[in-house]
Amino acid sequence: MEEKNHKKNFYSLDNAGVLYTAIASSRMTTVYRMTVELSETVDPATLQKALEQIIHRFPYFQVTLKRGFFWYYYEHTEAIPRVEEETYYPCKTMRQRQGKTFPFRVLYYKKYIHVEFNHSICDGSGGLAFLQTLIIEYFKLFKGIVPKDLGKAMDIDADVDPGEFEDSFKVYYEENVPPPPGSKKVFHFPFELLDKGEYLLLTGFVPVAPLLALAKSQGCTLTQFILALYFESIQEYIMELPISEHKKHRQRIAINVPVDLRRMFPSITLRNFFISLNPEIDLALGYYTRAEIIEQIKGYMGLYMNRKHINRYISRNVRNEQLIFLRIIPLWVKKLFMPVVYKRYGERGYTSGLSNLGVVTVPEELRPYVKSFEVFPSPSAESRLKMVTVSYDNCLALCFGKTTGETVIEKIFFRKIRQLGIPVKIETNKR
Repeated sequence: MEEKNHKKNFYSLDNAGVLYTAIASSRMTTVYRMTVELSETVDPATLQKALEQIIHRFPYFQVTLKRGFFWYYYEHTEAIPRVEEETYYPCKTMRQRQGKTFPFRVLYYKKYIHVEFNHSICDGSGGLAFLQTLIIEYFKLFKGIVPKDLGKAMDIDADVDPGEFEDSFKVYYEENVPPPPGSKKVFHFPFELLDKGEYLLLTGFVPVAPLLALAKSQGCTLTQFILALYFESIQEYIMELPISEHKKHRQRIAINVPVDLRRMFPSITLRNFFISLNPEIDLALGYYTRAEIIEQIKGYMGLYMNRKHINRYISRNVRNEQLIFLRIIPLWVKKLFMPVVYKRYGERGYTSGLSNLGVVTVPEELRPYVKSFEVFPSPSAESRLKMVTVSYDNCLALCFGKTTGETVIEKIFFRKIRQLGIPVKIETNKR
């Protein structure tokens, strides 16, 4: 009985959540955004009512961050989050460590609904489940639409499954698995940073079918093909830099690719459950053609995208958290050194990031009212440009989030897509 009450009122942060909470700052907010565009202007009162109707179904999100002596933890609260009209830059910092806010926020602006999550509470899979549930409830209240099939949304009348707030990292942790190899220093964009709190978004919308056909013709997946175009764009940028050829050819490009572990392990958790791989190309070996980049990516993924290798990352991360000397260090000390460690060993190892959340669907009855989905990564100082892709209704959204005003990489990237004969529609929040 005590364990059941503990699970209802307190939630330990998962392995990724521990890190994200420690490194969060006004520059690296660890907040990502999910956006849905509707066919009509959002009704704030109905959106608030929908949020109130679904929040009990996500008790592990209805929490505030509390400070323990050694670690932070989440405590359940009966308070209800309030929707707000968007008035500032996206993905702004959440005052979590002061215990004054939820680990997510629901915003609206004209025809858009935005839900922003602190990465300490969930990854993209959990975020999408929440957003899809919110949309369904919104249209149930606003239009009287009751879908027959909820898809991946949650049934708000169903009981909460304890597996939904499981720390799957610890469930699948294997004690004696050796750690993965360490990362090497790679090329980082030399772009000037925006002021703290400023964050620019840029999305290119492209039809899925022709891009998927091109990927298949190259013998690779859609994600691998987009990744190859991104590598190629960064390589082209480096080759055009006004630096010596010797320095150009010493550059190593690595792109961080999150892997949803639910595809490998039987987990239904809505919290974080992913690791990241860093495929790379080394320009010291020469200039890479597109075909060579694709083969490099396929070879890397074929070698490392398996349960045995993934176990090395899970075990390393959980083992580090369980080290006795780390466990007994007071929280205020951890807050000082963890951001430094992350900068040294985390983002040091990749140039940019690319995450593919796959295909998002809504119930058939809602399709006339839902125009598009976008997902944006959290801001970062070191990795100043990152991309997330998501497809909906045969349209692929290529979403860049950036802490710099430079646009050269996106221009090269989208030019390459247009050169393939594929149209691109660009949208941005840049004023």
